[in-house]
Amino acid sequence: MRDRKLTALVACVTILSLGHTADHIARGDLPLPLSAQSLPFILSNAVIYGALGLSLFLYLRNKVGPGFVAIMAWLGLALGWLGHFSPFTDQTPQYICTAYRVPAVGYLALGWLIALMAALIVTALYAEYVWARASR
Repeated sequence: MRDRKLTALVACVTILSLGHTADHIARGDLPLPLSAQSLPFILSNAVIYGALGLSLFLYLRNKVGPGFVAIMAWLGLALGWLGHFSPFTDQTPQYICTAYRVPAVGYLALGWLIALMAALIVTALYAEYVWARASR
């Protein structure tokens, strides 16, 4: 039987990720009208949501265990860190806070990103715990 808390955590990460994608769209990271310049954004999101959906689907079908979910969560965290907190990005927390005319909206977007990163950490650690518990 699959762990309900782990399933709920993956669902939470998915919802937070959807909100973060909406933030990217609101900040203009998806060039409209859709064109060849929109392709990197669309493809990267297809990969992210494909990985989330595939992880959850395979986990619920007993094809992969919590270790796979832990690895996917750590990869998601690494992607988020590289995209927003590393010295190699132009999408820094400061940029997010100042990207909106209303500062409170920028801080909300940053809070949402931090919540997503925290949810990925909790999901990865809990998946590792479930994995270790099952190994005994």
